[in-house]
Amino acid sequence: MLRPILFMLVFAQFVISATSSAIAKDAQDSYLWLEDIDAERSMDWVRAANAETDKRLSNDALYKEIYADALSALNTKDKLPEVSVIGDLVYTLKKDADHPRGVYQRTSLNDFKSANGKWETVLDIDAMSEKDNIKWVFHGMDCLKPKNQQCLVYLSPGGGDAHEMREFDAKTLKFVDNGFSLPAAKMQVSWMDQDHLFVATDFGADSQTDSGYARKIKVWQRATKLDQAKQVFEVSKKSVSAGVTRYKNKDQYIDLLVDAPTYWTRSYYQLIDGKTVSLKLPETAMILDMIAGNYVVSLKEDWSVNNKVYPQGSALLIQPSTLIDGKGPIVLLVESKPSAIVENVMVAKDSVIVTVLQDVKSKVYRYRKTKNGWQSDLIELPEAGQITIAAISDATGDFFARYEGFITPPTLYAVGKSLKPTLVRQQSATFDASNLTVSQFFAESLDGTQVPYFVVMNKDTKLDATNPTHIFAYGGFRVSVTPAYSGSYEALNGVYGKAWLERGGVYVIANIRGGGEYGPAWHAAALLENRHKAFEDFEAVAEDLFERKITSAKHLGIEGRSNGGLLVGATMVRRPELYGAIICGVPLLDMKRYSKLLAGASWMAEYGDPDTDDWSFMKPYSPYQNLTKDQSYPPIFFFTSTKDDRVHPGHARKMAAKMKAEGHQVDYYENIEGGHKGSATAEQTAKRVALSFTHLWKHLK
Repeated sequence: MLRPILFMLVFAQFVISATSSAIAKDAQDSYLWLEDIDAERSMDWVRAANAETDKRLSNDALYKEIYADALSALNTKDKLPEVSVIGDLVYTLKKDADHPRGVYQRTSLNDFKSANGKWETVLDIDAMSEKDNIKWVFHGMDCLKPKNQQCLVYLSPGGGDAHEMREFDAKTLKFVDNGFSLPAAKMQVSWMDQDHLFVATDFGADSQTDSGYARKIKVWQRATKLDQAKQVFEVSKKSVSAGVTRYKNKDQYIDLLVDAPTYWTRSYYQLIDGKTVSLKLPETAMILDMIAGNYVVSLKEDWSVNNKVYPQGSALLIQPSTLIDGKGPIVLLVESKPSAIVENVMVAKDSVIVTVLQDVKSKVYRYRKTKNGWQSDLIELPEAGQITIAAISDATGDFFARYEGFITPPTLYAVGKSLKPTLVRQQSATFDASNLTVSQFFAESLDGTQVPYFVVMNKDTKLDATNPTHIFAYGGFRVSVTPAYSGSYEALNGVYGKAWLERGGVYVIANIRGGGEYGPAWHAAALLENRHKAFEDFEAVAEDLFERKITSAKHLGIEGRSNGGLLVGATMVRRPELYGAIICGVPLLDMKRYSKLLAGASWMAEYGDPDTDDWSFMKPYSPYQNLTKDQSYPPIFFFTSTKDDRVHPGHARKMAAKMKAEGHQVDYYENIEGGHKGSATAEQTAKRVALSFTHLWKHLK
């Protein structure tokens, strides 16, 4: 299972590129032309900015050392693979120095557990890229159960959210001649049966929402043209997106249609005899899966129904008929409590696997139906770290659990019916952690809220306020930043250990409001007009570090990506005196125009609509609008990607150009491919990481 990567966790797709014709006139914005992504003038500016940064940072001996260390860590031969289980086979995408784009390969479950099995190549992405003269990025494979022979493979040109779809035969390991295929677009496709697909994609004019997502769902029959597909569902252009999932309920199938009016709301419908029947659920509830004839439903707000209140954050089991006629039982499977926040719920063959957070540290439980109802068992995995369910076998219900910590390399455990974890693999360390320690502290925010944060540092660190310190945070979209060997949610395989910790730096993760560390309420506390709470939490952590004499402002660097890029940009213009250097990645920065750029309109439930009175609470923190020539700002490093079709690269471009023109110190790097991740290969990632840490060391030491 891929680890969470921000922003479009729920929708993970689909927006159109900006072109010069789509750019509105704004006499007050001198840098609007940089929103024209591929225009010659824009790309000339990008190339010049990249060259200037390379000259200033890449020639530094420190950069070269960090780059070599980063590339070595990213290409570690025994790096723990991210796996999926399809039938009785384990699949993974292996990247190394010889295959920077990856080889998608497989082995049997038994061989994988023994670590002695031979891997079979399914797809060589590098060979495909060379043959097609396209820089492909693998986006996954979805197979039709139970045989798992007919599959759909997704390939992105350049790493953006848009991808091609091709039908693939998992037995012959060849693409199917005249099989299902779709051109590159932002799509959602789901198997219906061997000869039919549910398809939501760009069908042409009027087929997308204002957010750039599919608004129409059609059933496409094999051997027919796409324009002959039969439409079964349509949502308003003002909705965020439409979606569809087919579930197997005993011997029948349930087709579930979804209208997402906003990022955080859903209207569910069941397709019955060609008609859509509305389901009775709170608009914030989410249907996650099905088990034993019941929907698994996650609540994001308290739900009062049938004279009973089910608390927010909890998981329920509800029969499909109950959501149609309002009659029937509702089972409270697991209740989310302050001491145990439900983070993730996944369905196995005959059980439900639940991950909970206790002060941002993971525990895993298995829920199984007995004659006395659903009973839970704690799975004895290591504590004080991050645990994710890496993959589940549909055939047996056995699963793989991945454990890691800030200074503990990723370890994979197999968990079967006995619930006794068996160590399958543990990768070697990529940095020396023998003299490092991890502590958790709490800072008091402006309104009295206790905000947790982790500190990783040398045991011999002197508390003299001179230690170079790096804070990473996110603070939005219910994303929890938990202890990880990469130091963040990005799969960097311990790079920060070599680049920062071994060199004497202190590393901090701030679990500010807006994330999901303490459930839906922790997220809701920083929505819309309360967005400033996330910034206040972050600033409180910085000030708490000063009070503990771990560091001081001139030695403090901060980093955020995506929504986290907005975070560091906003706190920079709010409290520039708190920081000595900034890393701002794939960011939102122009909050006046964000809703007009790529997927931006889909996030108005998070931030607000700048074309309404919402601008009154957005304007005070919008980084681009609050820059001033006379204010002194910390040196800042921006990075983004030309192929980011989720958060428009114009945000970073315009902010960098404006800051440069006003005389502020700016480093800028735009990777030409990579999508919202910012890079597509280990070499590209190593370069960006080396530039980032060189920027920090240059200004904080």
